[in-house]
Amino acid sequence: MSSGTVLAIKDANLENNDIYSGDDWGIVVGSTYGSIDSISSFDFQSLREGPSYVNPMDFPNTVLNAPASRASIFCKATGLNTTISNGVTSSIDAIIYASDFLRMGRVKAVVVGGVHGLTHDIFWGSHNSKILAGSRNGTPEICAPFDKRRNGMVIGESSALIIMETLEDAKKRNAHIYAEVKGYGTAFEPKMAVSKEYQIDGNKRSIMNALNDANLTLHDISYISANAYSGVYGDTLETKVIKEVFGMRAKLIPVSAIKSMTGECFDASGALQTIAALMSVKTNIIPPTINYKEQDAECDLDYVPNNSRVVPVKNVLINSFSRLGNNSSLIISKYKP
Repeated sequence: MSSGTVLAIKDANLENNDIYSGDDWGIVVGSTYGSIDSISSFDFQSLREGPSYVNPMDFPNTVLNAPASRASIFCKATGLNTTISNGVTSSIDAIIYASDFLRMGRVKAVVVGGVHGLTHDIFWGSHNSKILAGSRNGTPEICAPFDKRRNGMVIGESSALIIMETLEDAKKRNAHIYAEVKGYGTAFEPKMAVSKEYQIDGNKRSIMNALNDANLTLHDISYISANAYSGVYGDTLETKVIKEVFGMRAKLIPVSAIKSMTGECFDASGALQTIAALMSVKTNIIPPTINYKEQDAECDLDYVPNNSRVVPVKNVLINSFSRLGNNSSLIISKYKP
């Protein structure tokens, strides 16, 4: 987490910060599963040896806000410190939360993103739930979003962070502006676990809310960064959602899943997608969906298979959907001075 903070601050040219005071800085981090290993170890020691023999210095690492707190201490940010624990959508929700604080003038700069570490507990829980690629007998260990061979996720780990500022403050210090947050939308659908129809409805509302907030039309989206994680049903449902929202234009919009390369990084996935989208806006290069070999009749969009593509990228729609009911969509756009 600290190394990600260092890289973000360095890239923003804020290493020797004499512009923002401590109260001008904020930290917003998506973190849900990051403390599971620490909690498990702490509780096991307490049960085995008794509460009186547990090292109290181990306790701070068991709380979900430990990553955000460590980052705040490191960069001396005293204006805002928040942890968002919404599972897969956490880092997109963190970006939305940070955007609101910037718009309200509560802070001037925010380190925002997500963190996820792969632990034995997370791996075995996912394996026993049969949601991992290769966890069912006879299925290959492969992360292949939208491909007919897909059979589950591959878990990754990551710390992904960006620096957000208001346009006025970024221009004042002559910062390099990768893109601007154009709009965002969220939708909670508590019945998603009961029916695929409810999941589709929640996904659609999230996208439409983002488009409306950005004041953009269906024709303005240049590229869609998909949530797809190589799920047998999830990738099909996201394809259906895109087709229902964008209609006849759906097959004309490039859609790619970077989780084919990063794996499912849970809380950090949305931030990773955002960083990839920022680079797409900057370079006009769309990242591919790798491991794509066999077409699925139910997944029939342009998934930018296996090789990156050079096309004009102006507005990127980033989807982050959870099977537990949370849905978040973010739109970033090329900045026009």
